[in-house]
Amino acid sequence: MKLRNKLSIAALASILIGSSSALLPAKAIQTGEKELDQNQVVAVAVPGGRFYNLVVVEQVAGKKSCWQESGSQPTVIDPLWTTFDFTGICGRAADSNGYSIRLDGQDTSQDYGIDLVERNGEIQLVAVSRADRSRTVVGKTFGKVDGQFLKIFLNPGWKFSKKTFDGKTLGHFFFSGDTAAIAAAGDNPPAPAPAAAAATASFIDTNSDTYKDEIEKAVGLGFIAGFKDNTFKPQDPLTREQLVSMVIGAVGTIPNIPAEAPANASQNPYPDVVASRWSATKIQWAKDNQIVKGYPDGTFRPQTPVTRAELMAVLESTAKFVSRQQNKSLTSQNPQAFADISGHWGEDLITKLSGYCQVASPFNEVGNNFLPNDPSGRNYAAAATLRMHTCLTKNN
Repeated sequence: MKLRNKLSIAALASILIGSSSALLPAKAIQTGEKELDQNQVVAVAVPGGRFYNLVVVEQVAGKKSCWQESGSQPTVIDPLWTTFDFTGICGRAADSNGYSIRLDGQDTSQDYGIDLVERNGEIQLVAVSRADRSRTVVGKTFGKVDGQFLKIFLNPGWKFSKKTFDGKTLGHFFFSGDTAAIAAAGDNPPAPAPAAAAATASFIDTNSDTYKDEIEKAVGLGFIAGFKDNTFKPQDPLTREQLVSMVIGAVGTIPNIPAEAPANASQNPYPDVVASRWSATKIQWAKDNQIVKGYPDGTFRPQTPVTRAELMAVLESTAKFVSRQQNKSLTSQNPQAFADISGHWGEDLITKLSGYCQVASPFNEVGNNFLPNDPSGRNYAAAATLRMHTCLTKNN
């Protein structure tokens, strides 16, 4: 799908605001539509050489996950549907035969085409009038990372639906728009808040987890999320790059603390973290602010599981960064003695953080072993980061 560089945004806005009839088709095809669960459908900008292609994917409830999401502004999509036979699991439309524009309850596929354009450092999904080539923005990626599948967030006034015919739901997707809502929102709606998709989380695999309540609160704040199959995978290890993304997300929810990574990385933060990697700008920001360090050989090893001691090191550095911004000191009260950290490189910081809202705590909150060299599960990482957040926001 060819990218176009010039958009007439102001002209589109005037068309939308001046007359909703400008968006109504001259020849409407009488079809119906079925509303979809918006959390179960995603529009994806897929890299393809010089240009991006549009793919729409729908998750069948209760089935194997069709995709996973990571990061924000932009959100990177892991296209799991490409790794297995997705028949009956993932609905997919990869060309204009599988999706079209619908406006104000009318099928306008004969009047509007769909295109992806690169503009202002992001990929935009636009509806293009076949009559006068005017355009309106349907959705945006809010950033761009070369070579990555990117989630397109629909602008206010737009939603996913499916075409119906004679009462039967077809596989054809609609980008269904309401012209009044589109005009009211304009062409530059705010970026989605990281916590928007994380409202009331309830996962099928955390009911008996020690950290269930803290997982729920962490997801509610938006700095960590579950998966599309309604699992959290609490025992799965967290990688080093996922940890960086998580702590930046947590800091971003603290008022008046600057925690925004740049849109693009100007260089490789580490030899094994290329500038085009989804986490590169976050890792660069964390490195520049003395929150993370690489290994003695100069590498960062972004996909390596983070150990419980490394988790504490990053959380301590994060707490120090925020405390400096707040003109406060990081103080520890009534630290706990662990039986298995004597002589360990992280002994002092682990002990210190045990007295800082109990950020450091025994494995599964039982006994007095910390297990510093064990990988940190997603459950403990979420809980420990939440505890750090709680300490940092006290009396804030």
